[in-house]
Amino acid sequence: MKNTYTAIITARGGSKGLPKKNILDLVGKPLIAHTIDAALESKCFQQVVVSTDCPEIKSVSFNWNAKVIDRPAELATDMASSLDVINHTIMELKRERLLTSHFVLLQPTSPLRNAKHIQEAVTKFEESGATSLVSVTEAEHPIQKFFFENDGILEPVFTWEDLTQPRQLLRTSYLINGAIYITDCRQFLKSKNLFLSPVISYFMDQDVSIDIDRKEDFYRVETWLNSREVHFDFN
Repeated sequence: MKNTYTAIITARGGSKGLPKKNILDLVGKPLIAHTIDAALESKCFQQVVVSTDCPEIKSVSFNWNAKVIDRPAELATDMASSLDVINHTIMELKRERLLTSHFVLLQPTSPLRNAKHIQEAVTKFEESGATSLVSVTEAEHPIQKFFFENDGILEPVFTWEDLTQPRQLLRTSYLINGAIYITDCRQFLKSKNLFLSPVISYFMDQDVSIDIDRKEDFYRVETWLNSREVHFDFN
């Protein structure tokens, strides 16, 4: 049976790091619209769905041609789990008989993820036979150089020997960049887990892996987008 996909965009109204960030104007359109546009332009989805508790985000999402599912207040707090939000969204789609075989979680705080990234991730997932996919970027520092702290005493994540190894001899470390997650809907409902083995990766460069959490992140993305505008001089 051919896979079918729903894009799920999770966007609550409250944000302490950057108030109302999901609807802030980013080079001419609201932040969340960059993700809605990328999803629609990819043509990978049966539907593009925004889960939100915020009337302003709901209005913007409608204006940019996304379906909206109203999120209950208890799933819009700082402590609410994103897994519970996804579960609620899938259950609502199931109730409306709109459930697809898979969903692709696209967080609106990753506006540099574009339609091509989505298409490539879905294609890789289709060809792999994997159960889940997550987008990653290369870690700036090898994880083998990291510590845990226990009662003020440092412990290496791996071994003391790794700490003095040249980084060229260490395996490359990758970080989840938050841009793309793909998982089977029905298996997610059973497990409440985004990472269902086998999990494969979709690699993205660091410069397009910015996840907006603070004002500084927003300005970095704005600068990156403005630097890539083409200016023609006809004089």
